[in-house]
Parts: sequence; C-alpha cells; structure tokens
Amino acid sequence: FETSHVLGALLASSPLLAQAWSHCTHANASNSSFVVEHHDDTVYVAFSGTQTSALSSSVAGGELFGPVPISTGGGQELFAPLVGGKGDDAQPVLVQAAALRLFLSLYNSSEFRLLVSETGSRSVVLTGHSMGGCVASLVALHFLCSSAGSGSPSPASLLCITFGSPLLGDDALSRAVLRERWSGRFCHVVAQHDIMPRLLLCPLNSMPPRLVTSVTDLMQSWHFAVRYPGFSRPSFRLSDDQRTELHRFVGVHVAAAEQQQKSPYRPFGNHALCSAEGAACIDDPLIVVKLLHLTFMADPGSSSIEEQHISYGDLVAEISQNVLSKKRIRIEEEPTRSSGYSAGVSMALEASGIRIQDMGAAEARECLETRMWRRPNMNCASLAIKLAKVTPCRAQIEWYKTLCDDDMGYYDCFKHRKAAKRDAKVNMNRIKLGHFWDGLLAKLQDNELPHDFHRRSKWVNAAQFYKLLVEPLDIAEYYRCKLHETRGHYLPHGRARRYEVFDRWWNEGEEEVREAATWKKKKRSKFAGLTQDSCFWAKVEEARECVKRARAEKNPAKLAKLWDSVSGFEGFANRLIERKEVSVDVMAPRSSYSLWVEEVKELKLKRASSVLVGVER
Repeated sequence: FETSHVLGALLASSPLLAQAWSHCTHANASNSSFVVEHHDDTVYVAFSGTQTSALSSSVAGGELFGPVPISTGGGQELFAPLVGGKGDDAQPVLVQAAALRLFLSLYNSSEFRLLVSETGSRSVVLTGHSMGGCVASLVALHFLCSSAGSGSPSPASLLCITFGSPLLGDDALSRAVLRERWSGRFCHVVAQHDIMPRLLLCPLNSMPPRLVTSVTDLMQSWHFAVRYPGFSRPSFRLSDDQRTELHRFVGVHVAAAEQQQKSPYRPFGNHALCSAEGAACIDDPLIVVKLLHLTFMADPGSSSIEEQHISYGDLVAEISQNVLSKKRIRIEEEPTRSSGYSAGVSMALEASGIRIQDMGAAEARECLETRMWRRPNMNCASLAIKLAKVTPCRAQIEWYKTLCDDDMGYYDCFKHRKAAKRDAKVNMNRIKLGHFWDGLLAKLQDNELPHDFHRRSKWVNAAQFYKLLVEPLDIAEYYRCKLHETRGHYLPHGRARRYEVFDRWWNEGEEEVREAATWKKKKRSKFAGLTQDSCFWAKVEEARECVKRARAEKNPAKLAKLWDSVSGFEGFANRLIERKEVSVDVMAPRSSYSLWVEEVKELKLKRASSVLVGVER
C-alpha cells in the first residue's frame, strides 16, 4: 500500500502541527532566540527564524549559505556520531554555515544550558520556521548525538518539526541520519510553492543579479512580516515578470538536482509535502527532491510565491479542517487503474497538490509507484526471504564439514577432492552462496538497502557465519587450481571483496552487536565449531611454502627471515589453539596444519643437527 497520504492525514488530524506553528509565530515575534512552552507532559521549544537579517544579503551564494564541516567550531564533540563514520561513511558531513553559526552561538549561551536542564528526561518537540527550522534541526541532532553517547542529559523522546526550512546538510548528513535511524525524528513541512525549502538546491552563485535583488527584497519582506505579525501580508510584491523568472529559475535547477548534484545540499528525515488538499509524508531523499520539483511546477492556482513562505498557519488549519471533516479526495484516473495501491498513489498525488491534468502528474505517479519497489526496507525483507532459501546450501556445507573432521578436515578434503558427487554438490552450494552475498553487496552499493543495513545484528552475524564457513573452501579452491603460482598467495591477491566488507562489518558494527556475541568474550571449554580466523588456511599455505623454501635456502639472511615467518605463524596458531578458537578439523591427522607441524619439527631437528655438527667441527 502507498501510505504517504495516510501518514500526512494522521499528522494533520493531530494538534501537533497547529501547536508547533503557534509557538513558531511567538518565537519569530519575540526578542529571544527561542521560546519554551509546556503542553501537558510535552515541552515545546520554538526557535526564531528572524535571528539575523544578514541572511538576506547573502542569497547569491555567500559564506552564510555555503556548506562547512559540521565539526567546525567544536562540532566534533557536539555531533560525534555524525562525524565518526568509517569506511564508506568516512565522507565529512557538511551543513549550512549560517545555521551552524547560529547554533554554536546558542550552544555557548547560558540560556541553552537552562534549556538542556529543562528538557532533560522529558518529551520534547523542537520547532522553527525558515532559518529557525535549521537551528531546531541542529539542536535535535545534538540532543540525539548526546543520547547516543555519554554526553549531557537529553530528552526522553524527541520530535523536530520545521516549517519552510531551507535544506540544512549534504548527502553525507542524509546518510548519517539514515544510518543512525533518526529519520522518524524529523518532519519538515513544505508548502507546495514555497521557494525557501527548494532554494538551496539551486546554484545560487549563478543567479542573475536582478533575481538576487528580487529574492533579497522578498526575504526582507518575509522577515518583517513574521517579526511584526500585525502586518499579515508581505509589503513587497513581485511583478509578473519577476515571479515568472524566479519560478523558472527554481524549477529548472531543482529539476537538474535530481540528475546531477550541482548543489551540495540534500534532504534528510521526513518531508510533509503540503497543499490545500492535504499532505504526503515522504522519507526517501531522492523521491523528496523529485517531488519538490514536480509539486512546485504544478499549477499554483490562487497561491503566490510571496505568501506561501509565511502562510503555514493558514495552510495547516485548512488541511486539518479538510481531514477532520472527512473531505473526500477526488481520484481522477483511468478505469484501468483500480488496484488499492494505485488508488493510494492517486490520493498521495492529490494530497501533495498534483492533479491528474498537471504536466508532471504522470512522472510523479511513476516516481511514487517505483518508490514502492525500491523502498529499502522492502528490499531488506525480500533479501531475508532469499537468505532463508539459500540456508539449505549452508546446511549441506556444515554436514560436509562434520563428515570430514575426523580424517583430513573439510579444507583438505575439498582441496584434494576427486569427481565425487558429494564434493561437486558442495562446490555448487559454495558458488550459490557467493552469488547471493555478492548480489546483496551490489544492492547495498546502489543504495537499495537501508543505510544502517551493515549495522543490523541479523545481517552482521549471518555474514560472519558465512565467511567463517565458506571462505576456507574458497581458499582450498584457490590453491587447488594453483592460482597462487600465477597470481600470488590468496590473502594479498585472491581474497574476494565480500570477505573484506564482512570483516569491516564485524569489526565496526554497533556495540550491541559485539556485546551480543558474549561467546567471544568467554573462555571456551571446547573447540569452536568454526575456526574464528577465516583466513587461517591461507596462512597455513603461506607457512608451508616458507618451510619448503627454508629447506633449500643457503643464504643465512634469507633463511633467518623465513624462520621468523615460520615462528610468527607458529605462535599465532598456538594462541588460537590454546584459546580453542579453531575447529577440530585443524588438528585432524592429515590436515595441512598437522602436516605443517610435522614438517616444522623435521626442519628444526635437521637445523639442530647441522648446528651440532658445526660445533663439533
């Protein structure tokens, strides 16, 4: 089912938006940077959107609207979970310079310390209009980062609602919020023809001078209107030519932002795309950018660019009245579209302000319909079903391992296999499992899975078990085909990328994933079911080659280096065995490791004999 319009209706039918906007108007008209009010057990904190008039002079891409690292000015500690990404998430998070400057100024004030103490362990709604929404978002991010670590006291529950807020951060911020599962904490309310939430998707440094002047005058007019609410309408009006030019500029560049990222800014959290007909809540950043364009290009009717940014109170009241009076939403579509899902898409389009006759209606419909199938959580659920289907392949390899443990171990049995049907079946299962996990990583790379997928314990543990069970077979196949003679040893030249990724998942996973693996911390009473170093057999192969070379080496310096390698692996293997972190197949009588141990003993005796003969001479 398409549920974006249902979420929008649920939001509009509650008093949440009306109360949040009411506090925003109080904050905008006040002389302080924020106001705090209590409703029952909930604390509302509204941040003023009129804190600086200098913003309007920086429309043309000045330093205030330019992106800066969120770690600037002490943000490294204030937003630690956001700046601490590793691997694929190591890209620095960038945020709007103006918003960060306002937040840091607020954070260093005595008022903010009082705010922290007043909101600690309470249900809190942070809200703000225009630039106040950006500050509210940064405060929310700081509270969430604090609750994730051991920082200052934070609210028990938190929701951030913004109205007409400019985009705050880049794609790295959007991915970080998804990774931390914080998207549900943010609701950005966007009117259909409000240019402010769309403006930073445009390359402001390429805005024509006459358009800069128009936008600057418009922002100053908005600033005056919300600062002094007695004047309910903006005093500045755009001419028809100015309005057309601004509409075309914003529309063209927001459309271009879907394909090529000329602007560094990207949405995060949930966006409630509103019109007089209702609201549609979307949480996919790519779909949000698409719909920001298509809703903006729809017929504006009687609404105007000048009024939309400061008329959220009227919009919220109209939507709420329509929902509460159970106004019937018109579904104007072909009879062929009769499914419940298609009807839901039609309702979502109508709620966001796109009618069937609008030029972008077909594109918007296709966008929402494809959203259903590219939805990360649905893909994740589909992968769980596929994982269950390949589980018998894994079970058959486990059975094969059990049969081989007593003699050679399953590594050597597979490496020296003949044409037996059983061995061929195991090889086929090995290949099937590899295809499954490679396909999973391809979906993850294409952003078709949740951004925190690699931190979910189910998948981290499943990948780890697969790696421990199957990688020894991949190593056996590598050396069986003598690929080490042409490419080099497995570890530096033959290891599949998926195993390196799974190593990173296991080592960098969430703390609760590692804590859940309590067996890893306890002293074992018996040998592990699977050797805990999946590359153990590759290291055995390298150690056997060192012994082979040491037998024929005459150069004392090279021989000493080879003995260092042999001794290093010997110590490593003994530690694993002492901690019982190897499977019983490692000590099987005819395993490669057991043969290596005998070879080392023989070489040591030969070396000792040579030394003794030299001493006697």
